[in-house]
Amino acid sequence: MTYLRPILASIAASALLACTQPEPSDADIVALDALALRQEVAAGRISALRVTQAYLRRIAALDDSGPSLGAVIEVNPDAEVIARALDERFGSGTIIGPLHGVPVLVKASIDTADQMATSAGSLALAEHRARADADVVARLRVAGAVLLGKANLSEWANFRSMASTSGWSSLGGQTRNPYVLDRNPCGSSSGSAVAVAARLAPLAVGTETDGSIVCPAATNGVVGIKPTIGTVSQRGIVPIAHSQDTAGPLARTVADAALLLAVLADPGALAPPPTPVASVAGLRLGVVRNFHGAGDDPDVEQSFAATLGWLARAGVVLVDPVEAALPAAVEEAELAILLAESHDDLDAYLATVQRGPRTLDELIAFNLAHAEQVMPHFGQELLLAAHASAGAAGPDYAAALETVAAARTTLAALFAEQRLDALVAPANARAWRTNLAAGDTFAVSSSGIAAVSGYPSIAVPVAIANELPLGIALIGKPREESQLLALAAAIEQQRGSFPEPRFLPSVED
Repeated sequence: MTYLRPILASIAASALLACTQPEPSDADIVALDALALRQEVAAGRISALRVTQAYLRRIAALDDSGPSLGAVIEVNPDAEVIARALDERFGSGTIIGPLHGVPVLVKASIDTADQMATSAGSLALAEHRARADADVVARLRVAGAVLLGKANLSEWANFRSMASTSGWSSLGGQTRNPYVLDRNPCGSSSGSAVAVAARLAPLAVGTETDGSIVCPAATNGVVGIKPTIGTVSQRGIVPIAHSQDTAGPLARTVADAALLLAVLADPGALAPPPTPVASVAGLRLGVVRNFHGAGDDPDVEQSFAATLGWLARAGVVLVDPVEAALPAAVEEAELAILLAESHDDLDAYLATVQRGPRTLDELIAFNLAHAEQVMPHFGQELLLAAHASAGAAGPDYAAALETVAAARTTLAALFAEQRLDALVAPANARAWRTNLAAGDTFAVSSSGIAAVSGYPSIAVPVAIANELPLGIALIGKPREESQLLALAAAIEQQRGSFPEPRFLPSVED
């Protein structure tokens, strides 16, 4: 790795200089974005252990107590051990990789072969310890990251009930929006997004099937990337459906998200490697006006218009409007596919569990036997429907695949006919008040376009409306994450710094 040579060459001099520098405070450390933090560790000015301890103390202060965000379901008991080992390697002149000493949280549905549970937020898997790291976790370790802990989520990645509340799990409780605490963080990668927004970790890994990275990213004022399907390995991640599942990064800046994406992606999956520095002048961007909730929220429309203005000033050619939202028949086919693939995929994952239910039958029975703890607010009708599905062998699955394939062909034709490089649409409205009895209220959404097509998408925060973040979603062509990153960086540059969360207890509508 040629970028490490100047860093390695300066280790001795930097370490000597560091001896004369004042010890950074916890506030100084957590204020750094991931790229800056990596540079400070690589230059010997801060140790990996010191960084890890600063974040562990912040988790204790803000997540376990204080505003009690509920973003971290479990802290890694080996985090300091990992950091010390990295510092020892550094002392002998070795930098492990591009995330050397940088703490990362992973969603609690991602396998780690350590003392932490891979629970998917469920009491049913509270004792489940994976026998091997997920591929994304193995890549984090090779890159030198400090695995800080597991993030809370919507239980079973929000595929348990149609009446669920995002950010709630029977094991982790309710994750809270750090901007306004009685508002919802959106799901299912709620804990990952909230942790990054509240600076409980500089980076986090989430997963998405439809909206579970881009919605919590936008709702909590951070950057989230849903990569092209197949870019990031799904092995070792509790599944919903293999045709739409993916892991992806959450970060405070576009550059940090690109850094983490480069680590998570399968070798050779991204060519060229993801970078947010390319010019966007001349790129053709389709403006989606028929997103779910279009015209219903003046704040969303105003922030969307402002974003389009920024992109136009950066030289982007706006093709306005384009018709890209999914028809109802495609949404119905998507659900049929998710149910069929969940029938097969979740059963296959549960067969690897040593302590906990090992089939979908056993999981449903566990939930019924522990209904008071597991289902006090909503049921498990999606699990029941998945169980009743015939899986990939059923005729409904084949028909649904044909409907979705036709929608993908239509989207590809739109990109080709209009010579589009990407699409843009609002990602969210202001976060709704969490109501465990009533469930979620998605007033604005555009995630289905990228979810069903398998195209990549990036959510970028663009505005604050009544103390709550609003974000924009960019949707690009397969394997062209670099163009999306460049567009996202252009928005970020025009927007300027984004307000930090203030942990307000409530605001009036």
